[in-house]
Amino acid sequence: MGMPSLSVPVSILDRANSREGFPESDALNAVLARAESADRLGYRRFWVAEHHAVAGIAGSAPAVLMAALAARTKNIRIGSGGVMLPNHQPLVVAEQAATLQALYPGRIDLGLGRSLGFTPAVRKALRAGPAEAEEFEAQLAELLAYLDGTAPITARPQDGGRTPVFVLATGAGVEIAARAGLGVVLGGPALFRQNSAGQTGALERYRSAFRPSDRFPRPYVLAAANVAVAGSEEEARELLLPEAHALADSRTKGVFPALSAAHSAAELSGRQQDLVRSTLETSVYGTVEQVHGRLEDLVASAGADELLVTGGAFDVEGQRESDRLLAGLF
Repeated sequence: MGMPSLSVPVSILDRANSREGFPESDALNAVLARAESADRLGYRRFWVAEHHAVAGIAGSAPAVLMAALAARTKNIRIGSGGVMLPNHQPLVVAEQAATLQALYPGRIDLGLGRSLGFTPAVRKALRAGPAEAEEFEAQLAELLAYLDGTAPITARPQDGGRTPVFVLATGAGVEIAARAGLGVVLGGPALFRQNSAGQTGALERYRSAFRPSDRFPRPYVLAAANVAVAGSEEEARELLLPEAHALADSRTKGVFPALSAAHSAAELSGRQQDLVRSTLETSVYGTVEQVHGRLEDLVASAGADELLVTGGAFDVEGQRESDRLLAGLF
């Protein structure tokens, strides 16, 4: 008898990581190819992110990339994970989402975040700072009104509330998502941090404060985690190491570099080794059997409705095989 299928749907978030020695256009084309493969494999969603002036990430314009992805795929839902609302006028974000929804009906998601640019210079260029981030809930309400057709002006094309909206939970994001009756995306250490009752505290706050809406009559949780599957646990770990090293660089040197072949531990400072270890501790990797068990444990502890696979790899072929092996579980 074969292994049982995972109990929830699985989706992918691709940050369009650049790779050392290759042009940035290759990173974007790799995203397109990965989405086409994910569509064939039966993944539910394929999302892209927004980062500005980051050396190791080519994905800066989610709406543009989403249009290309939707045109190249047939069934998979295409979305943002996410558009950083403090960087934009809510009307423009609503118009972009509604346009995509009109062109690809029933296939577009809108994930929203409140993160700011990585450096003061980037924040200045975006005309966005702490004040704009603090207004996220009001900006979100304005955007929803444009999508729903309840704003003082009519955004066109009219969306009629058809586009599902999710909030990336950072800081107060879980409570904001709950009050608006939207789906929530939680990842990183907060997803793995449990209270004395063995529950994910942030998600319990989300569920207890949730107000049903036309979009989501009940709480909906996407649990986001770096995932890699390979023939052995060590091979899967190797897939995740380049991004873990890049994250360690970003937190110790202030620059997130293009992914490169994994460094040896001897090349890292003690602080960097600790950061790499921390990243891997909140990742899921291993053989098909190991990943199946670990993901089911994650779904159970978080009460997740869906899994969102994150994590970039330098080894494009290895990442493609990881996606294929993971798809065998659903």
